Parts: sequence; structure tokens; C-alpha cells
Amino acid sequence: MKHYIAASVASTLLATTAMASGLDRTGQPIGLIFEEGTYAEFSFATTSVDLSGNDRTSLNPAGSASGDVGERFNMLSGGFKTDINDELSLAIIYDQPWGVDVDYPTTNGSALLGGTMAQADSNAITALLRYKLNDRFSVHGGLRYQEIDGEITLAGAAYNATVPLSGYNVKVDREGGFGWVAGVAYEIPDIALRFALTYQSEIEHDFNLTETTPAGVPVIGGTTLNTTTTTKTPQSVNLDFQSGVAKDTIVFGGIRWAEHSVTDLVVLSALGGRDLIDLDDSITYTIGVGRRFNQNWSASLAYIYEDADGDNLVSPLAPTHGMEAIRLGVQYQTEKMKIGAGVRYTKLGDAVASPGGTPVANFNDNDALSFAVKVGFYF
Repeated sequence: MKHYIAASVASTLLATTAMASGLDRTGQPIGLIFEEGTYAEFSFATTSVDLSGNDRTSLNPAGSASGDVGERFNMLSGGFKTDINDELSLAIIYDQPWGVDVDYPTTNGSALLGGTMAQADSNAITALLRYKLNDRFSVHGGLRYQEIDGEITLAGAAYNATVPLSGYNVKVDREGGFGWVAGVAYEIPDIALRFALTYQSEIEHDFNLTETTPAGVPVIGGTTLNTTTTTKTPQSVNLDFQSGVAKDTIVFGGIRWAEHSVTDLVVLSALGGRDLIDLDDSITYTIGVGRRFNQNWSASLAYIYEDADGDNLVSPLAPTHGMEAIRLGVQYQTEKMKIGAGVRYTKLGDAVASPGGTPVANFNDNDALSFAVKVGFYF
């Protein structure tokens, strides 16, 4: 069975994405559609984030450390793929593509940002069809549905510089939206070569908000408002490739562009509106090598680099800018089952937390560590 040979080594490590640009956590992979026969997989990943900074402004000349503001987060994913006939295949993919978990301690934390927090979760299901035009070329596409909810609190002296917003809270009700996926692939199965280009559209959400304002806010201070806002998650393009280079050895990689700058969260419409999210577009590069050692065991090693556009002034709700990472995966496989495990170390890019564009805290020398397991079955 060809899935038992080195072509599967490129997926020996799970998608343990950690703290990528914007809210991106999975990179929205669609590799499942290229599995052979009928196949199902399930995976779990957990990421521990070390994310801390120091105040840097004349508002607090003595400065204070933020404490660790990064929260551990977990991710689930899974999918099912089957062949409808010799040319047409179907895949259903579940992932949790977007999220944030940031919480600034109030005890021994930043005087400027202490108490600020952001939490967002998402779930998405993608239904894909793949049609083989011939032995080399195929096209794939389908629909994607995702749901997102979250909560943000602004706190600390940095949010009182112009309007006294410290203590402001907004709850974002869960809301769903549809997008679409389209792509093309070229393969030479005999040497495990594949190039796959995939476009994923932006998805628009019309959120219901519950905004609680502190007493000092002009006009609406001390009130709870039920409002709405429209937000988009980014469109993206993924180019994935793999190729055999020697017996039981494969090289693989990818390039991902995501337009994070379209994502915003405009609140306080009664005061003219304020965007709580300030994200830059990004390009993420991956290059790696996989090796099968015997009939059952294989491993892979990959390097990931992310280049984020713009300067390093960012929202305190996502205080990183770019990253680089190393990930290692191992896999045990039989004819009907494979079990994979992976670890990823991510060096988070330095950034300056800048609410409203005003620099208030430096975030340097931070990192994250991710672990993942995956189980797959062939039927």
C-alpha cells in the first residue's frame, strides 16, 4: 500500500502550530484529502506559552514586569476521507483554527496593563471534494463553516491615557459563518512528489456584543450595552510540497500567506468606535525532511519561519511579532493504523505592546512549547 511507504513521512508530525501571527493556530491544512482509500484520524495538541514583558513609558518611569501573560491552550482536530469512485474523493475536516488566551496578572504584574485579558475560541468544519483529472493533476474545493466566540477586558493605566477605559469588558457571542476553499495539485506518485496550492476565503461574522463600560467613560459610562459588530477572519493561500529524494527519504515544506490585517474588532461605537485588534499580514515558511527507518518507524524534522509585515507595534492582546520554530515528529505505522507524536519549540518574535498606537511594554525573548499526538486508521 503506497500510504505505507515514505510518502506519509511528511505528516509524521502533527500541526502543532503555536502562537502564529494574528489568531492563527492550525494553518488550516487540507492534506487529509490526499490519503489513500478510506481513512480517519484524530489528534490532540497542547501548548505551554512563556510570554512576559516590561513596561516602557514615561507614565511609569520605574517600570514593572508584566508577569507571564500567556495561557496554556489545547487543540483538537480530526477528519474522515473516502473515495466516492476512482476519480472523486471526499474529506470532512474538523479543526480549531483561531484563538487567543492572554491574561495580564494583577498581582506583581504590569501597572500599565495588569488585569487586561483576551480569550477567543473557534471550531470549524471543512467539506472537501477532490477530482483527479489524470494521474498527475487534480483539483479540490469545498465549503468551510466556522464558529467563534470570545471575551476581552481592558485594564491598567495604559487604557486611561485618553479615555478612561480601564475596566471595560466586552463579551462576543458565538456566531457562525461560511467560506470556501479551492485548489489544485500536481503529483508524481512514483517519487512521492506533490505540489498542492490551496486558497481559503475570508469568512465574515456579524457578532452580538455585550459591552460593560467603566463609570468614567463619557456619555455611556457605567452602562451595559448590547451592540453588534462585523469581523472577518483572513483569506489565505497555502502552497505545500513534498518529494522523495532517496530511498525512504523525503523532503517537504510549505509557504502560507494570511491576510490578518482584515481582522478587527470594533467596539464602543457610541464613542466613534475603537478597534481592539491590530494585526499584520504574514508569510510562514516551512522546510523539513522525513525518514523511514524500517517497516514501522519513521520520523521528521522541520524548521518554520514566519515573517510578519509592518513594525513590531502590536496589540497587548497578541504581544508577539513573527516567530521561528523547530518541530520533531515520530510515527509508528502498520498496514491499518498509524500513531504519531510530535514536539515543537517556538521562539516568539519580539514586540512592543501598543494600545491605541502608544508603546507601553516590551515583550522580548519569549517562547512556547507544544506537544501533540495523532491516531489514524485505514479501513
